[in-house]
Amino acid sequence: MTLIENVFLGFLGLSFGLTVSAGVFAFITMLDVIPRLTQRTGTAVHLYGYENTIILGGTLGNIMFLFVRSFPVSYVGLAVFGLFSGIFIGCLAMALAESLRVIPIFVKRLKMKEGLPIILIALALGKLVGTIFQYFFLMK
Repeated sequence: MTLIENVFLGFLGLSFGLTVSAGVFAFITMLDVIPRLTQRTGTAVHLYGYENTIILGGTLGNIMFLFVRSFPVSYVGLAVFGLFSGIFIGCLAMALAESLRVIPIFVKRLKMKEGLPIILIALALGKLVGTIFQYFFLMK
């Protein structure tokens, strides 16, 4: 490929990545994930820091996905990345579930009086075990 083709493809890839990440950020904003997270954790003072970190992470992720072929990290780095990715996905899923009011409807339909924290922990652990199983046994 010529240099012009490479520059054009790089521009297209970066543009498409920014478009997709803007859609994800709009979805996160629509669900009010960050304000709810700061409200629940009592860290509303750091709201702009959270938002800037998410935007920076999305932008750097797009750039790395587009330009970096491999990124050597140790198992510790991989574990930290997996932890933060899992926290992000978990917060996003819980915000979506909360915005749809799935959990209160679930509790009301089953006439549950207690045990909701155990069910939520079981869901999280099931997701963790499933992800570990997929990574170690199905990705080979």
